[in-house]
Parts: sequence; C-alpha cells; structure tokens
Amino acid sequence: MPDLNDASDAASAAATSSRRAADRMQDSPVLKVLARGGFAMNGLLHILIGGIALSVAFGGGGEADQSGALGSLAANPGGVFVLVVVVIGLLALGLFQLLEAVLVRGTDKDAWVDRAKEGGKGIAYLAVGASAATYARGGSSDSSGQTQDLSASLLAAPGGVFALVAVALAIAAIGVYFIVKGARKKFLSDIAEPRGAATTAIVVLGVGGYIAKGIALVVVGGLFGIAAATADPSAATGLDGALKSLVALPFGVAILTLVALGLIFYGVYCFARAKYARL
Repeated sequence: MPDLNDASDAASAAATSSRRAADRMQDSPVLKVLARGGFAMNGLLHILIGGIALSVAFGGGGEADQSGALGSLAANPGGVFVLVVVVIGLLALGLFQLLEAVLVRGTDKDAWVDRAKEGGKGIAYLAVGASAATYARGGSSDSSGQTQDLSASLLAAPGGVFALVAVALAIAAIGVYFIVKGARKKFLSDIAEPRGAATTAIVVLGVGGYIAKGIALVVVGGLFGIAAATADPSAATGLDGALKSLVALPFGVAILTLVALGLIFYGVYCFARAKYARL
C-alpha cells in the first residue's frame, strides 16, 4: 500500500514549490509595472462609462457599460493602440491577482475567502482584457446581450431560477461590499497613502467612487432578481440597463448624475491606485 505520509509530504512539497514559483513571478518588476498600468486602464474604462452615463442622464445615448467604453475607444483615431495598452494592462493585472490568490496562506475560512476574492478579481480583469482584445482586433461585443443570454441559459436549466437568484444575490453582495469599503475608507489599506492634499483628494475620490460603483452593482443584482422572479431574461440588462433604470426613479436624473460622477471618481481613484498601490 502507498505510504499516506509520503503522499502528504509530496503534496506539501509541490504546494511549496508552486507558491515559490508564484512568488518569484509576482515579484517581477515588469509584471508589477504592467499591473499598475492595469489599474490605470481599469480607471480609464470607468471614466468612459461614467461619461456615457452622464450623457444618458441629460438625454444622450450610448451604452453605459464595458462594451460602450471599449466601443468608444475603438471609434477614435489611435483607438486600436489604446486598446492594446488596455489589453496588456488588464491581462497583467489579472495574472497578478491570480498569483495573489495562490500566495494566500492558511486553510481556514478566512484564507479561502481571501483566495476567492483575489481569484475573482483576477478572473474579472482577465475577462475585461479579453473583451478589449476583441475590440482591438476589429470585433465587438454586447455586454447587455451577453447578460441576457446568461440569464436565459440559467432559466432554461433545471433549477435555473435558483441559480439566477444566487447570481443576483452574489452581485448585490459585491455591491454592498463596495459601498461598505467606500464608506469605511477601507480602500486606503490597498495603497501607500501619500501625504498632504493628495491624501484628501484620494479619500474623496475613493469614497465617492466605491459607493457609486456599489450602488450600480446592487441595481444590477436587483435586475437579475427581477429576471428570476418574472422568468424574463430580458430584465437582466447588466450595468447599462441598471444605470438607465435609475432615470425612472423619483429625482432619477439627479441620482444617475451622482452615480455617473461617482464612477468617474472611481476611475480617477484607479489612476491614483496605479501609482500608490501596495504590490
């Protein structure tokens, strides 16, 4: 019979070796520079989304989501070059976050939560980077359509309503996390705080940005919940639909304007994070 102790030792050695390799890769100066660029590119996309949402608030058009932001870059002179920079930055940042997940130590609940959080961020950055690559190659995508297709697929599956409810709750929970992180200024732990007026500016940008993004995500989760309750996948319209739905509320124009400005704040904060992030 195989020796269980030997198998355990071999698994432990393999895990240690993998962690060391991940640590060396994450410590690469090139990867760190590119990851900082990824924060900046994420900020650029949020500024564009906020700008489109601001236009919508005052009667303009456009898709106030990832597709709209990437499409606006692609439509401008030199847009392909900018998109390539976006792709490189976001893919590097996604890889950095996945390595961060690998490097989390421990086997308790908190450690697994941290792994899931860092891994989830990594996957999200990689997904946006992949979408940017599609636009850089001359293609396009429809974020709202993809969201509705996902909802339709889930609803068509056995127990799909419950899966869609789970998606709705997960997105809303992420939104609440952003709101709390902004309100409690927990984002300051992600950066090496500068001194003086820069700190005040970063606090204002971070608080406003995180709360605004959190509100938008809570509304996105709510639309998924409506899709589940009504068995209508078209109700799940993603970020674009969530932001545009705010206009229908009392004082909707004012609310959307504040959220749009908050998303722009978040984008500018991401540029500050690119410089001051603890990597």
